[in-house]
Amino acid sequence: MDILHIPALRNPVMLCAFAGWNDAAEAASGALEHVLELLGAEDNAVVSTLIAEIDSDEYFDFQVNRPQVSLDEFDNRSITWPSTQIFGVSVPSFPRDLVIVTGVEPSMHWKAFVREVLDLADDLEVSLIIAIGSLLADVPHSRPISVGISATHPALAKDLGLEISRYEGSTGILGVINDGALRRGIDAISMWAAIPHYASNAPSPKASLALIHTLEDFLEVTIPQGDLPNQADEWEKEIDTLALEDSDVADYVKSLEESKDAQDLPEVSGETIAKEFERYLRRNDQS
Repeated sequence: MDILHIPALRNPVMLCAFAGWNDAAEAASGALEHVLELLGAEDNAVVSTLIAEIDSDEYFDFQVNRPQVSLDEFDNRSITWPSTQIFGVSVPSFPRDLVIVTGVEPSMHWKAFVREVLDLADDLEVSLIIAIGSLLADVPHSRPISVGISATHPALAKDLGLEISRYEGSTGILGVINDGALRRGIDAISMWAAIPHYASNAPSPKASLALIHTLEDFLEVTIPQGDLPNQADEWEKEIDTLALEDSDVADYVKSLEESKDAQDLPEVSGETIAKEFERYLRRNDQS
């Protein structure tokens, strides 16, 4: 790991998202890219610092994650290698600062990779890690994107009022980071957005927005939305149009909508409305 600068951060929370297996429709990586871009753009007091980069030669199979060639306005060629970057974001309006880890899921040496990330988390005195991902699911695009939030340790789940993760099966780098954090005594939770499997092309701004809203609610902060709500509306309209062109798809979507409505009706009438109202109040307090 190449350490560039260690900023002074206030009780930071580490947010992690990686392109690849953990990132259906690029919703999770898109959410963190939005947070990095918009926090500083809309608040001059926010300071974003590139803390470190992790050497790509150690962790990537370049036949799987190939470097990209690009041209500038003078036709000069450059190569961008897959990498992991770690940013420190000082946000005076937040009760805690952020450490944002973003990049491509590594291809190999996961234990060493996680050790490097968590060593830095210890150095920065990170007290909570939030792993952010997205997955394909049998859900309708026309309803709010659901985001599951859970803790891997029963005691932490009880303290935070969260569900205990009961997932069993293959895992990605996010699962390994959470496991490593647990072994070090660092609190760790996960947020996963459910992406309609028939609308999985990237990007998915509606899912990214849902993840940002979940972060806002959990951290009790306000994150600038920029044009993301408009992009989410346009995405939904485009999928509406595609679904109408195929009667089988339209019927399938209708069945998913009916199932989702029956499942979520009690929640929509209570908890969801309360969260949206709290988010509205926070946004108005800062305007």
